[in-house]
Amino acid sequence: MIVRFTLGLALIFASLPAAAAPVRYVLEPDDSTVGFTYFFGDQPVQGSMPVQQAEVAIDFDRLAASSVRVAMNAARARAGVVFATEAMRSAAVLDTRRHPEITFASTAVSGDVAGARLAGNITIRGVTRPVTLDARLYRPSGSAPGDRDRLAILLSGAVDRSDFGASGYPELVADRIEIRVLAWIRKAP
Repeated sequence: MIVRFTLGLALIFASLPAAAAPVRYVLEPDDSTVGFTYFFGDQPVQGSMPVQQAEVAIDFDRLAASSVRVAMNAARARAGVVFATEAMRSAAVLDTRRHPEITFASTAVSGDVAGARLAGNITIRGVTRPVTLDARLYRPSGSAPGDRDRLAILLSGAVDRSDFGASGYPELVADRIEIRVLAWIRKAP
């Protein structure tokens, strides 16, 4: 009886589809960027920062098994105008001389490919804090339905710069910084 039961379980598990491993993607850095919005007084100002590296693994069947790690080049960030860029890179704000990179690494993924949430840690100025980002995946215009060879991943959220010691010029610039990462990725070979 035990042998039949064991054999029956083996046949059931053998007939189930194998769990798909996460699909690894590599970054297309020339098409990827980080946009950010800060308020100078009551006026929103747009800035940008290059994405220099991304490690993305997506499990389309079990999104919770996915992961994202993004590194941004803070030393090459632009804050709209020259004086704002220099102030942002200074020791009073990002201190890019000592901390040229900002990173985000996911710790948990929930939702689905149409709208996911990534809990993770962001490191700015050497200070790491938890953050949750909204995530969406897009196929390029004109690609075939189901084609997942090249995708765009859009991450959006916000941080308070004072949480990271980037508190310079508080009389001019608001604390909250909105972040929008657009990373173009392609399936790893």
